[in-house]
Amino acid sequence: MAKDNCLIVRAFGRQLDLLRGEASRIAKGSKVDWWVDRTDRGTSFCFEDAKAKAVFASICTNFGVQHQDG
Repeated sequence: MAKDNCLIVRAFGRQLDLLRGEASRIAKGSKVDWWVDRTDRGTSFCFEDAKAKAVFASICTNFGVQHQDG
């Protein structure tokens, strides 16, 4: 799968679980698919849509979670 719409986050434990829930909610609302991959730099959240990725990035910012394009 293409990694154009991926965001790598540095989160662990409950915070990572919370982000998974938010990613699921965003993808469902946008009617797109999403997936998670572990990388050496963190956890990569990928979306089929750039708009969904942007919404997820803003949530990461609001939660104070470090993130970068992946």
